[in-house]
Amino acid sequence: MRDKKGYLRNGFLLRIVKWVLLFVGVTFLFLVGFISNHQPDTNSLRTTVGSYSQANAVSRAVLERDTVKVIRQKKGLLNDMKVYVYELPSKYNVDWLSNNRCSNHLFASEVAIHKALLNSDVRTLDPSEADFFFVPVYVSCNFSTVNGFPAIGHARGLISSAVELVSSGLPFWNRSDGLDHVFVASHDYGACFHSMEDQAVANGIPDFMKNSILLQTFGVKYAHPCQDVEHIVIPPYVSPGKVKSTLLKAPVNGRRDIFVFFRGKMEVHPKNVSGRFYSKRVRTEIWRKYANNKRFYLKRHRFAGYHSEIARSTFCLCPLGWAPWSPRLVEAVALGCIPVIIADGIHLPFESTIPWPDISLTVPEKDVAHLDTILDHVASTNLSSIQKNLWDPKVRHALLFNADVENGDATWNILVALSKKLGGSYKRIKVVTQ
Repeated sequence: MRDKKGYLRNGFLLRIVKWVLLFVGVTFLFLVGFISNHQPDTNSLRTTVGSYSQANAVSRAVLERDTVKVIRQKKGLLNDMKVYVYELPSKYNVDWLSNNRCSNHLFASEVAIHKALLNSDVRTLDPSEADFFFVPVYVSCNFSTVNGFPAIGHARGLISSAVELVSSGLPFWNRSDGLDHVFVASHDYGACFHSMEDQAVANGIPDFMKNSILLQTFGVKYAHPCQDVEHIVIPPYVSPGKVKSTLLKAPVNGRRDIFVFFRGKMEVHPKNVSGRFYSKRVRTEIWRKYANNKRFYLKRHRFAGYHSEIARSTFCLCPLGWAPWSPRLVEAVALGCIPVIIADGIHLPFESTIPWPDISLTVPEKDVAHLDTILDHVASTNLSSIQKNLWDPKVRHALLFNADVENGDATWNILVALSKKLGGSYKRIKVVTQ
């Protein structure tokens, strides 16, 4: 009985062992199959890493391509132009900077352009590869002790001396007779170097400068002896720092509670000077007609903070003085006040770049008596459209000189204009003829 029970017990245990072994075997086979079917797909991982790497490479390639494209566009716009800046003795330029006013007054573009070119990408230290040669002479910093205005009686002698120096020291002036040399003449009548038109015309442009290129604030759209030379009309200097400071306190789209603004010389009884009356009596007419008009904010005396007045104004009058141009034009644009240009035949700076008809008004000198009617009409019709165009930061930027050349600023626009004159460069002419 015991043996039979033992047999039964052993048989039962044997069956249990078989079932356990079968379960373990099946489980093992299942796990092996599961693991083999769920291994990491290294091909997929390689594809993912490869895709990321390719995408990163494409992004980098696009960035590099766009960067190169911008550089090429800039170089292309300037036609790979190179400018050599003469290193003259300090008496011709930097000595004048001992007077801080030299680099900040309305004629200071001669200083600003020089400084910007020194750090510009277009500058070359090798004169043999230059297209143009910049002659840095400051002639506007000799301020009169009588009235404080720049006295430029010494200008011809100082520039003539500089020309003698560069023509005797290097061959580049003589080989082209100054054809590819550039000067700044930021005065009332440019390189005629006089504030009175009759005397300026009588003096004319010095013979030694007549083949050169002049950067001058004076420009008219009719024949005039003081622009009878290759020239580029440039804006008068207005401090970008002062503009920025004013705009921080009064942004261009801020409140403008002055309808019409003008601050400056307005003679009640203009004197006859050499057969001419100041401003051709235009400013006198403005004063007589609108001095008592409350919507016209007219002031005859100086005020250091007048930029804040411009920033509050809708229309800023820009009448001629002795010469057609004035810094008011740049100040008005920079501070968002619509310039009302009253100077018949004036040639405005950078006319191919700045959309003057869309940002300003031009009123004939003979129509000054109707200013109120003209400005009322504009205010009731397309004022907002003009202001929208005027307040584009690129417009302000185009008229201001910066310490370094910035894409689109005043010095940049001068370089663009110069690049369009490369056909007159001795270097380019020589290449073409070879």
